[in-house]
Amino acid sequence: MVVSATTRPGTGLRRIVARTAAILSAFVLAACEPTGGSQQASGPAIGPLINPGEPVRVALLAPGGSGSADLEWLSRSLKNAARMAAADAQGASIDLRVYDTGTSTEQAVAQANAAADAGAQIIVGPLFAEGANAVGNAMRPRNINVLSFSNNAEIAGGNVFILGNSFANIADRLVGFGVRQGKRNVFVVAEDDVAGQIGGRAIETAIARNGARMAGRINHPVSVTGIDAVVPQIAAAAQSGQVDAVFMTANNQAVLPYLTEKLAAAGVRSPVTQMMGLTRWDQPPARASLPQLQEGWFAIPDQGLRAQFDARYRSAYGEQPHELASLAYDGVAAISSLVRGGQRNALTTTGLTQRAGFAGVGGVFRLRPDGTSERALAVATLRGNRLVILDPAQRGFGGAGF
Repeated sequence: MVVSATTRPGTGLRRIVARTAAILSAFVLAACEPTGGSQQASGPAIGPLINPGEPVRVALLAPGGSGSADLEWLSRSLKNAARMAAADAQGASIDLRVYDTGTSTEQAVAQANAAADAGAQIIVGPLFAEGANAVGNAMRPRNINVLSFSNNAEIAGGNVFILGNSFANIADRLVGFGVRQGKRNVFVVAEDDVAGQIGGRAIETAIARNGARMAGRINHPVSVTGIDAVVPQIAAAAQSGQVDAVFMTANNQAVLPYLTEKLAAAGVRSPVTQMMGLTRWDQPPARASLPQLQEGWFAIPDQGLRAQFDARYRSAYGEQPHELASLAYDGVAAISSLVRGGQRNALTTTGLTQRAGFAGVGGVFRLRPDGTSERALAVATLRGNRLVILDPAQRGFGGAGF
């Protein structure tokens, strides 16, 4: 959807943001009292030792019972995908038990405690970052690790891992690719909400890590008037001769098409000034035909592997899975692969962070000692209104895998 310039200031953007806030907060909601932050794990390993020959008790925390049709579809997808992974776990026995948390942090903690009381040895979920943080705090004294569905790196660490594709992982992939293409001077454009600021920090870190130069940064409100106010400043920077690329967080749904439309009208578009984004520019599908998005860069999982999973899911359950369903499959499949390997420490922080990683729905991934995840991503663009892969996702991390 393109928000018309005649829209009453901010109303179009705000309506769309309000409709999608519940799902977005699963990724980026800032949490209080982080379990571990981004610190490296230290001290003894967290998590129980197991007997690989016996069933491993896995608790899935899903947002069922929320009353929201979108969240119920997501919850159903997470549950079904987890069951698929458990059924695929040949050579390992997974005793999967499902607990509904709704959208409540308190309910997530209560259900996690109920699962632990019933013998759960590891928890997959919950969805929302605040709930994952609270569950991590509750499970730490019980020596249980949590593989949350969030991608908010600010809650990762200690006994909490994030399965979601973090802004840091996306930013690092795109900036690294850009540097190899000679795009070293990067201007950052971030929304002034929580997601935008987390994303902006991730881009700045990726710029420093990859030896690029931050050519400037501007924050903007999530509104038509806010975007209109900053477009001239972004355009002036892009046309100064000191900027190779403009990297936008554009996390809220209406921001990307409107911001890029206004920048294109001001003479800023790819490939003269390379545009990059933290979000997928090919979703929803109607975006692929927007002229201002052509030749922009974004990162995506391996589409061939994802299509195989979607086809299996539709065949088994008669509907399209939610995009996040893959996280539940990946979490349970990773546990299964470690158990199948016969490791008594499979569910400890040491076992979970084995370097070779795992084969996921969208490609290889691995869990880091700091609780974040590293996922292989392809760099993609839109060209002639079609998705084009510029640089395929890597196929492995090296070392012995499972």
